[in-house]
Amino acid sequence: MRKIVLAAAVATSALGLAACGETADKAGEMGDAMAADAQSVADDATAAAGDAADATGEAVEGAADATAEAANDAATAVEGAAEEAAADAEEAMTAE
Repeated sequence: MRKIVLAAAVATSALGLAACGETADKAGEMGDAMAADAQSVADDATAAAGDAADATGEAVEGAADATAEAANDAATAVEGAAEEAAADAEEAMTAE
């Protein structure tokens, strides 16, 4: 009877150890999968940041071009207004 109880206790312990070993293997596999997922997310975030930087650079370049064009237009308008004012002043001087 003692041998049967001892054999049952040993069998229970062996099953418990086998279950723990299997759980440890699964935990290791899950850890590896989580690390791979984290690396994938990091790679995607790096690519998205690069794309955002490129888009920002293009937007800044476009804004600089638009600003230069607007400044050019403003200078042309001021030059035209100055010429017109000078012509009006000259006309007023000759009219007197």
